[in-house]
Amino acid sequence: MRTIFAFDTATSIASCSLVRDDEPIDEVRTQARLVLVAADELLRTAGIEPRELDGIVVGIGPGSFTGIRIGLATARGLALGLDLPVAGVSTLRAFAGGRPVIDARRGQVFVEGPAVARPEELEVAGSRLVGDGALRYRELFEAHGAEVPPGSDPAHLPAAHLLVAFAEEFGPADAVEPLYLRAPDAKAPAA
Repeated sequence: MRTIFAFDTATSIASCSLVRDDEPIDEVRTQARLVLVAADELLRTAGIEPRELDGIVVGIGPGSFTGIRIGLATARGLALGLDLPVAGVSTLRAFAGGRPVIDARRGQVFVEGPAVARPEELEVAGSRLVGDGALRYRELFEAHGAEVPPGSDPAHLPAAHLLVAFAEEFGPADAVEPLYLRAPDAKAPAA
């Protein structure tokens, strides 16, 4: 039996899931800073001890620079403390029910490819778009022939358990690299 803790913190809503033999046991959505609290809740509810985990799957982006860093640091800390292998998977894989469009701020979105683009540059006619970027630019996308489900549709929320199916190779946590598609907003002060 293979039990995996999967989570993604790259978007505005973090998703954490326990997966056993490729079937989700439970899922919690929270804030990135509360991932360890969510992990503890998931394990307690399922009656699973941390030492019973077989691996960790973490979303590597694209998304918020800070969110990605929180996710990778958390995965590394858990992997070190529990002696577990880690696999990184694109955050875009955490969405089902349509083409994922993640709000990248600055008038841009992250989309499959992965790529960063301006919303008006995307070919969306006939597509069903999901994610916080689809919601933010709903009017534009619908004007160009896309379908964007209502904001209450769960397809707009990341689901960490979906990442497990795309985890190809588990290994040391420090081998998992972030997926940044542009430079961070913060700049180092000039000397």
